[in-house]
Amino acid sequence: MPEISYQLYSSRRHPLDDTLEMLADLGFEYVEGCDPQLATPDETRALLDKHGLAMPTAHASLDRIESSPDRVIAAAKLLGVETVIAPWLAPQDRPADRAGWQEIARRLAQAGAPIRAAGLGFAWHNHDYEFTLTADGCLPIEEIAAAPGVDLELDLGWIHAAGHDPADWVRRLSGKIVAAHLKDRAAPGENAEEEGWADLGSGTVNYNRVLPALKEADVEHWVLEHDAPTDDERFATRSFMTAAVFAF
Repeated sequence: MPEISYQLYSSRRHPLDDTLEMLADLGFEYVEGCDPQLATPDETRALLDKHGLAMPTAHASLDRIESSPDRVIAAAKLLGVETVIAPWLAPQDRPADRAGWQEIARRLAQAGAPIRAAGLGFAWHNHDYEFTLTADGCLPIEEIAAAPGVDLELDLGWIHAAGHDPADWVRRLSGKIVAAHLKDRAAPGENAEEEGWADLGSGTVNYNRVLPALKEADVEHWVLEHDAPTDDERFATRSFMTAAVFAF
C-alpha cells in the first residue's frame, strides 16, 4: 500500500511547527522534506517527533549533495530519510544537446555515489524541461533514467505541463520510480493566483489513469505538492482525500 506524503515546500511560507500540526490533524503520517529542514536537522527531528510524523524522502540541492555529502547524509540519517532526492537544475545549467544531458547523467551518478554508499537511496526529481526535446532530438529524462544508481521521483504535474501523458511515463519508467509528486494543473487561464496549479483531482491531469498506473508500478511514496497554494490546508485536505481513494 502506498504512503501518502506531503512535500513541505508547499507550505514554505508557514512555520514548520504549524504545518506539521495541521498535517497530523488531517491524518498524514509522512512528509517529504527539502533543504530548510535538512539545514536544521535537530530542530526538524524534534518537530517530527512532536507531531508523530516520519520523513522517508527529502530533497537536497545538487550543489549541497556534491559539496557537503557528509552533512546531507548525517541530516538524512537523523531524520530517518531513506532516499535523498536532487530536485532542480537552474536554467543556466540546463544543457541544450544530448552530450550535455549525458554529462548531467554522469554528474548525478557521481553525486549519488556517496549517498548510496551510506546505505541511502538517491533519485532525481523532474520538472518540465526534462520532457522537452533538444534541438538534436534528445529527451533529457531518457538520459537521466539511464544513469546508473539514479532512481526517479516523477513529478506528474510537470510531465503533464510538458505535454505528455504521465500515466504512459509511469509505465515506461516502472522499476526506476521510487516516489511520485501528485501535482495537478489548472485549465489554461485558471488559478493564476496559484501559478496555474490546482488541488489534486480538480485540475486537468487525468489521475483516474495515473494513480492506477502508480499502483501497478509499485511506487511506494505518493507525495502531494502544490507550488503556490493560497490556502495550504485546503490543498492538503482535498488532495489527501483524493489520493486516499486510490491508495487504500
